[in-house]
Amino acid sequence: MQKEISERNKKILLTVLIAGCFLSTLNQTLLNVAMSSLMDIFKVTPATVQWLSTGFMLVNGVLVPITAFLMKRFSTRQLFISSMFFLFIGSVLCASALDFSILLTGRLIQAIGAGIIVPLLMTVILYLYPSEKRGSVMGIIGFAMIFAPAIAPTLSGFIVEYVSWRWLFIGLIPFVLIVIALAYKNLMNVSETIKAKLDTTSVILSTIGFGCILFGFSSAGSKGWDSPIVLSTIIVGMIFTTIFCLRQLKSNDPLLNLSVFKYKIFTLTSIINVLVTLIMYADLILLPIYLQDGRGFTAFEAGLLLLPGAVINAFLSPITGKMFDKYGAKPLFITGLIFIIISMWGVTELNETTTYMYLMIRTCILRIGLSFITMPLNTAGLNALPRELGSHGSALNNTVRQLAGAIGTAVVVTIYTIQSTSHATVLYTENANITATQVSKLASIYGSSEAYLFMLVLSFIALIISFFTPRKAKQSNLSKERDLKIVKKTV
Repeated sequence: MQKEISERNKKILLTVLIAGCFLSTLNQTLLNVAMSSLMDIFKVTPATVQWLSTGFMLVNGVLVPITAFLMKRFSTRQLFISSMFFLFIGSVLCASALDFSILLTGRLIQAIGAGIIVPLLMTVILYLYPSEKRGSVMGIIGFAMIFAPAIAPTLSGFIVEYVSWRWLFIGLIPFVLIVIALAYKNLMNVSETIKAKLDTTSVILSTIGFGCILFGFSSAGSKGWDSPIVLSTIIVGMIFTTIFCLRQLKSNDPLLNLSVFKYKIFTLTSIINVLVTLIMYADLILLPIYLQDGRGFTAFEAGLLLLPGAVINAFLSPITGKMFDKYGAKPLFITGLIFIIISMWGVTELNETTTYMYLMIRTCILRIGLSFITMPLNTAGLNALPRELGSHGSALNNTVRQLAGAIGTAVVVTIYTIQSTSHATVLYTENANITATQVSKLASIYGSSEAYLFMLVLSFIALIISFFTPRKAKQSNLSKERDLKIVKKTV
């Protein structure tokens, strides 16, 4: 009976956490296609409106490294409910915003909640389930985390075009309140808290370091790589991040334990994670640019094209989770990267006649590939770690993903800009009667194609690295004993 109650409690706990994670992820991606509308509404420049995305990412990226400390100091219940309250307060502010500064403030408050919840969810899985069952559970979580951004572009495009931008936030509020109520009633703690001491110096170093790197790379696409602000912030960020890393290696109780990189599987999966995140973020930037600037599709139509592939990705996630438990990581990584390579190769020769249906099928192929990689990648890396390093591994995974996303976006926008400018010059030289509108569209199309070549190369590099990953992660006997004791304790 006790075991039955425990299993029921696990399901309730997971349901509440996954619901919160879904809302947090949905909120994070909801504004992507609404930026141009908000720019017109609040009479701000593209560089200013981009802070709704850049600011969110900065707060998220700065907060993630300290989540390992927060999970030691505060209970699961305290952290989850706090993150939901931040999401609620931020949503109320955004929904009632009369000027851009209030909208941005609300967005930054939302980011505080989002920065806590994903590492918290991953760490809870490590406490509740043994390594041989985590793939299936991670697959279910993957469904929620992938389905939210799957519907976000279409939902956002519809709301902005046919209702009001305020409903992007008003619609979120009742669901957040329901999750908070469920958490108060059903959420239990899965680990004991300790009175850990916060290393303030490390917090300052990580905040400046990661913050400057994220800001520098995020600004590179719009300001250019020769901008003094871009160069100085990236250099300062790298210096402070290096000092932060050296401090963690020397500390007896590090804020972020870098010894996780001593585990080969975690290191390899982290490298693949960086490459796959670069590819994923770059595609989310490039495809809408091609569709809207090169082909003249609306934001709603661009979002609609992404929907089928993302839904397939979400529904495949639980299946690939079970496959991970059965077959291990390596076959899934190789299969997924082959799909990704095919999808990248398919858009290296885009033109003005490439059909909407072709692009939709190609995006579905990409998303099938990502479903074989995204959650199994996280699971394989975390499975390789002793349980006491799980929260640090989860925090590092999310930090790496944030940095990779910012760097990937900056690099791909740079390649696209350079190639588009080059093609525009050639088009003007070779065609005297061509109009400025035609040049702009054709240059955008050709620039997108050549940026995809770069992503194709990254896909091959990731595939080569995947051959070096073991079929299944092997935990040490000591780690297995600790896992068994903690699982029995939670039961």
